[in-house]
Amino acid sequence: MDGSRSCHNNMRRSIRRSLSNTHIAIEVTSKKDQEQYWADRSKPYRYVSVTEFANRFKKFHVGVQLANELSLPFEKSKCHKAALVFSRYSVTKLELFKACWDKEVLLIKRNSFFYIFKTTQIIIVSFFASTVYVRTRKHHRNEDDAFVYNGALSFTLMTNAFNGYPEITLMIARLPVFFKQRDLLLYPAWSFAIPLLVTKLPMTIFETIAWMAMTYYTIGFAPEAGRFFKQMLVVFLIQQMAASLFRLISGVCRTIVVSNTGGMLALMFVVMLAGFTPPRTQIPKWWKWGYWVSPVSYTYSSLVINEMYAPRWMNRLASDNITRLGVAVLEALEVYRNKNWYWVCVGALVGYVILFNVLFTLALTYLNPPAAPQAVLAEDLGDETRSNREMEILGTESQSNSNQGKAMKGMVLPFTPLSMSFDKVNYYVDMPSEMKAQGVPENRLQLLREITGAFRPGVLTALMGVSGAGKTTLMDVLAGRKTGGYIEGDVRISGFPKKQETFARVSGYCEQTDIHSPQITVRESLIYSAFLRLPKEISEQEKMTFVDQVMDLVELDNLKDGLVGLPGITGLSTEQRKRLTIAVELVANPSIIFMDEPTSGLDARAAAIVMRTVRNTVDTGRTVVCTIHQPSIDIFEAFDELLLMKRGGQVIYFGRLGRNSQRIIEYFETIPGIPKIKEKQNPATWMLEVSSVAVEAQLGIDFAEHYKSSSLYQQNKALVHELSKPPPGANDLHFITQYSQTLWGQFKCCLWKQFKTYWRTPEYNLVRLGFTLVAALIVGSIFWGFGTRMKDATELTVILGAMYVAAMFLGVNNCQTAQPVIAIERTIFYRERAAGMYSALPYALAQVIIEIPFVLAQSLYYTLIVYAMIKFKWTAKKFFWAFFVNFSTFLYFTYYGMMAVAISPNVQVAAILASSFYALFNLFSGFYIPRPRIPPWWIWYYWICPIAWTMYGLITSQYGDDEHTIKVAGIEPDPTIKWYLEHHFGYHYDFMGVVAAVLVAFPVFFAFIFGLCIKVLNFQIR
Repeated sequence: MDGSRSCHNNMRRSIRRSLSNTHIAIEVTSKKDQEQYWADRSKPYRYVSVTEFANRFKKFHVGVQLANELSLPFEKSKCHKAALVFSRYSVTKLELFKACWDKEVLLIKRNSFFYIFKTTQIIIVSFFASTVYVRTRKHHRNEDDAFVYNGALSFTLMTNAFNGYPEITLMIARLPVFFKQRDLLLYPAWSFAIPLLVTKLPMTIFETIAWMAMTYYTIGFAPEAGRFFKQMLVVFLIQQMAASLFRLISGVCRTIVVSNTGGMLALMFVVMLAGFTPPRTQIPKWWKWGYWVSPVSYTYSSLVINEMYAPRWMNRLASDNITRLGVAVLEALEVYRNKNWYWVCVGALVGYVILFNVLFTLALTYLNPPAAPQAVLAEDLGDETRSNREMEILGTESQSNSNQGKAMKGMVLPFTPLSMSFDKVNYYVDMPSEMKAQGVPENRLQLLREITGAFRPGVLTALMGVSGAGKTTLMDVLAGRKTGGYIEGDVRISGFPKKQETFARVSGYCEQTDIHSPQITVRESLIYSAFLRLPKEISEQEKMTFVDQVMDLVELDNLKDGLVGLPGITGLSTEQRKRLTIAVELVANPSIIFMDEPTSGLDARAAAIVMRTVRNTVDTGRTVVCTIHQPSIDIFEAFDELLLMKRGGQVIYFGRLGRNSQRIIEYFETIPGIPKIKEKQNPATWMLEVSSVAVEAQLGIDFAEHYKSSSLYQQNKALVHELSKPPPGANDLHFITQYSQTLWGQFKCCLWKQFKTYWRTPEYNLVRLGFTLVAALIVGSIFWGFGTRMKDATELTVILGAMYVAAMFLGVNNCQTAQPVIAIERTIFYRERAAGMYSALPYALAQVIIEIPFVLAQSLYYTLIVYAMIKFKWTAKKFFWAFFVNFSTFLYFTYYGMMAVAISPNVQVAAILASSFYALFNLFSGFYIPRPRIPPWWIWYYWICPIAWTMYGLITSQYGDDEHTIKVAGIEPDPTIKWYLEHHFGYHYDFMGVVAAVLVAFPVFFAFIFGLCIKVLNFQIR
């Protein structure tokens, strides 16, 4: 029963005796259902709570006997031998492995677009890299040239490491299914993890070969074949190591936002302690251990050693004319000067690949899926008198008394009853390529054929048919929810041609998928819908009262303060979400409501609640249409009329059901050869059986043609003709504005909801802010006091690297963590925009504005911590510049992530799309290759690269006016910091005004593209 209490557990025949003293004849315990079963009418009714049922059962002899039996331990010797299981899994280990292997191969084929897109991305990035570094093939004269090659090697490392990042999104999407199958003992974790690793090897090999073929000789690395294959081996191991690391993080974190943050934190940690920024000997002693545990340090060392021990570097002398150039470069980079260290590094990478995959398997074996708390109902009110909010149930046979329900509570706002008529409606889609390949000559596939009918106020109409008959298609066409295809026919609202802009204001559509914002409460969902959809002439007090009444009508008062949550994961149950979906549409006070399978996935009790809500809605004079699939007798006979369709989108019956479905039974039984309905058989099941394609073929009859030749069809044609003419004195639907609220009102409502959502999403904002705090402490502690050490170019480069790595990783984290949140909100946006709640502009603006305070707080404390720990100069001007640049950077990365979602069909593609540009951001940042060394044909991209302007602003604001001298190899006398920044990096202090303007322009541009794509693009295919 409600509250997970046991009220009976025995043979069915004993239940009446168990409940006899409470005057209840069946198990119904709902306050709205119970009174009709009150046996003794001589006594006033009182509500008998679930607690009282449960206590009564415990005292009943059946409950006492059950308690006594359970108190004794079970004797295993009495168990039947066939019930014993001697192995944990039903098949052998080899068969388990083969089954999981076949599943992985199938998933790779089905998800081929993802892998093709990912491979194409790395080929494009390799083309960029090869053409940017192409001039370096002729320059290997001194340390300065070697450092450019070092930049190319570092870029190779970073790009191939980031290439594994989309594994997080893929893995998180698969974990719910894995946990379910694991807990059902379908297979162990190792049989899932090993095929997952091995089946990806061919794709990794192909991507490695593509990268090497595009970059190695084009950039001009050492031309020896052996060094080519040694670098190829390292690139392959980078990709395997990174993918294994990100899979491990997914298996440990188990949610997309936390996994994205954990992945970025791990990647930032291993990169910062890899030995190239800062160099190995300059890493503080408390972080020395990090260098040795970082897999990226071994990757970096192996790449540099392989290149610098080439003859062309070892056969030249350094600037001191004593040391070999290759050795001098290794000394400057503080990489171990030993050829054999390459193989040590390769062995370490192989070890990390094995370690990460073993840990991933252990995580899958022992960790459980994230908890999924469901909504908690309020406690029973015990013997309290039923409050005024309870209403008497309308049974399935109460249609004749429906006029008594006209004054139903919760339907107090005035509305205009409207009818809908449609004549010869056809719907086509483009012919699928698979059917064309089979020889189908037509260019269009017809899904609806000559559909004629009408829906009237106060009449509950069911759309039924076998799967594929076109029920939902017809409802989507009539409701104006189709996003593609070709529609023909005449659709009218109370005699006037239907206009979708105005029709959306007077109609509601309850989708089968129950899409709602997960982080707002039930009551807030209704308030949000009411304030956006009810006319602005209605006062706020009336709207709030109406919301409370609708919430009472659909029995959601006990859940009003519960969060909606994600379907099947957190929050409301399926039945509760279904009632919320109906309530969200009811608070709009519509005249016509469409419901797509409102009882789908519900048990009998939940379906009864939903159908009572539907019936109550109809009895207020509204027009309600429901698609329904194989309903029970009670639910089926709650409908007034039926529109029955057969496969191919044709009508085979449209008319009244009649009492006990008598009319439709008589209609089909008059057809020669149709068997009579059996006693107590469900009319809905019988109707679908006798109208099937098999029966048509057996009897040689076309039910659609039979219907068109019947008198019923002629009556319906007359009805449609009558409803196609406006009543005398009637006016067409007209609204001064497209939406109920002004743009400012829409923006305020959207911002209100976004604030509630963000404030209640700790795994997004709290994790993001926590990541920033940890990252700031890591950056500050690794680069402790570097701001005051400025003796040579190496230390300046270290500071530049610190700023670059911190800005890049924190920005990317903002981008990645925003994407799943925005993807969820976009799905909700599609439903709300189709309902005519608001336009795209206020929604996009609210989504953009709500990020600012969180990013502002993030930037402020990050700048304070890092600025103090690195010990930059404490002047107000320099601190403000650092804060401003960091704020602009974090903001444009966040908006970039939002934009990536807006232009992508799903969050997986958005993750790959965003990561592909991370590589280009890296390449043109000015860190790996300074602007003066970028080829002229690519210099334009440097100027449109956001991170390049961030680097420009960060380093120039701190050191662009510094006149202190530093030592630079090959330059005499010692140049000033300002001169070196201008001539080596191209950073000019008097250019900071332009830098500030551009850093403001990037967030504005990305936010504008986000809003534009949200408005123009629609990836919801219906």
